Amino acid sequence: GLLTGARAAMESQDGIQRLLAAEQEAQAIVNAARQEKTARLRQAKEEADAEVGAYRAQREAVYQEKLSKQSGDKSAIGAQLAQDAESQVKTIREQCKANEGKVTAMLKAKVTEV
Repeated sequence: GLLTGARAAMESQDGIQRLLAAEQEAQAIVNAARQEKTARLRQAKEEADAEVGAYRAQREAVYQEKLSKQSGDKSAIGAQLAQDAESQVKTIREQCKANEGKVTAMLKAKVTEV
């Protein structure tokens, strides 16, 4: 009787030790899985940040290109407008000079007419 009780107590103690060891092993597996998940999430975030940065840089380059093209167009348009205005002023001056004699003669005729 006494021996069987001692053996039962030892087996019970051994079972408890195995359960504790299994529990510690399970906890270690859970901790490792958590760390792995955290590492994967961190890596995914870094990759996403890199993709967002690359996309943002690409869109910024397109924007800057459009901006410089538009400002180039604006300066070309401004130069064309200035050239056109200068040409029109020149034409008006030439017409005035060409008609100067006729206008003067007409004014003299109107002034001297009574």
